[in-house]
Amino acid sequence: MPPVSRRNPGIRITSSTRFIGRACAVLIVLLVFSLTLVPLSFGQTVVATVNVGSFPYSGAYDSVKGEVFVTNSGSGSVSVISDSTNTVVATVNVGSTPYGAAYDSAKGEVFVANNGGGSVSVISDSTNTVVATVFVGTNPFGVAYDPAKGEVFVANGGSGSVSVISDSNNTVVATVTVGGGPFGIAYDSGKGEVFAVNDGVGTVSVISDSTNTVVATVNVGVAPRYAAYDPAKGEVFVANDGSSTVSVISDATNTVVATIGAGHVGVDPYGVAYDSGTGDVFVANYFSGQHNVYLISDSTNTVVDSVTMTAGSFPYGVVYDSGMAEVFVENFGAASVAVISDGSSSSSTSSSSSTTTSTTTTTSASPSVPVCPSTFGGVQMPAGATFTDGSGNTWTAPSGSDGQGAVWSSYFFPGPATSIPAPMQQGWAGDYGTYSGQQGWVVTFYC
Repeated sequence: MPPVSRRNPGIRITSSTRFIGRACAVLIVLLVFSLTLVPLSFGQTVVATVNVGSFPYSGAYDSVKGEVFVTNSGSGSVSVISDSTNTVVATVNVGSTPYGAAYDSAKGEVFVANNGGGSVSVISDSTNTVVATVFVGTNPFGVAYDPAKGEVFVANGGSGSVSVISDSNNTVVATVTVGGGPFGIAYDSGKGEVFAVNDGVGTVSVISDSTNTVVATVNVGVAPRYAAYDPAKGEVFVANDGSSTVSVISDATNTVVATIGAGHVGVDPYGVAYDSGTGDVFVANYFSGQHNVYLISDSTNTVVDSVTMTAGSFPYGVVYDSGMAEVFVENFGAASVAVISDGSSSSSTSSSSSTTTSTTTTTSASPSVPVCPSTFGGVQMPAGATFTDGSGNTWTAPSGSDGQGAVWSSYFFPGPATSIPAPMQQGWAGDYGTYSGQQGWVVTFYC
């Protein structure tokens, strides 16, 4: 998705080929024209970078082996990383375009959704080989393991359904119809429910694992992607890519109890992971200039910190490693995984945490620009203005306020793609394309 625009409800990407192709097209532009943004306060740090296969997308943590399994969507493989050495110890070939993954602690297996092949590869963690292949619906994305039932739930984006796999015989035992374009999926151990994120309709379907039926539907933001369950609060955090927000759902009422607004979690929130050591939720933000990973405190539902990835990295997935108190971030554009220490295991964490807490108000504020963009000759785009990107897709430029102090406007700067206008150094995000018959940059500002 282009950095400055909100998804047109009439445009959805269900084909893995179109999804990767479009991501690559935007990647080429942004690698050449990387943006400098106004950062938040950074506390956590990247302690290692591990090279993996092409277009790493997501992953799963194996607590018994102390390994992280990373899906390489462009390579058709899974990289196995040892968390003690932060090196790849094995590479497993799976199906076409692997996306989501989940670890089954009872069987010592990792279930990988092959988006391009409509199947799930079952990997044994003792041999790092595929021991079974299970065919599910069309374009499977997210995967979640239900230890109480010994079942694996797979979101089929192209079928509008969730496949339920029994891990005892690796067969589909139920298929649950949900909303349009289910993407991410999360298991709620407190309620025995599975939350399926419906990207196409902006909802979350709540599935009871005892009946395999939808018991509730929750409205969230635009183009929701992935979700994470917070057992301490009994809440589910959903990243809404299209509205640049994160919805917090209470599993007691199946209602949204908080929304972390646009400008606080970047332009394109995507992968989500819960850190039980700190009570923070890590949200990967891709395609905007700075490629941040944001930390949300589950006690205040505010952004308390962020970590900057390398320019052009495009962080997609986030995996929490409880054994090492680290977060593994899959950098789609850099063919690597960044390892972030959450600081909870070090003696210096207390002073660092207290500092972060005392500056919560500052770090959760929206980025600001030192100079009004009109100074640079930008033309302010009216609310609802459309913009065509370099791939020919039409988007609606964001404008307005999120009600939490973030006020933003979109400006158009005519000019060739070979030059980066001065406003690009100040804006929150930008993309090159056509507006009102002219080619140039559209940039979103907070001021």
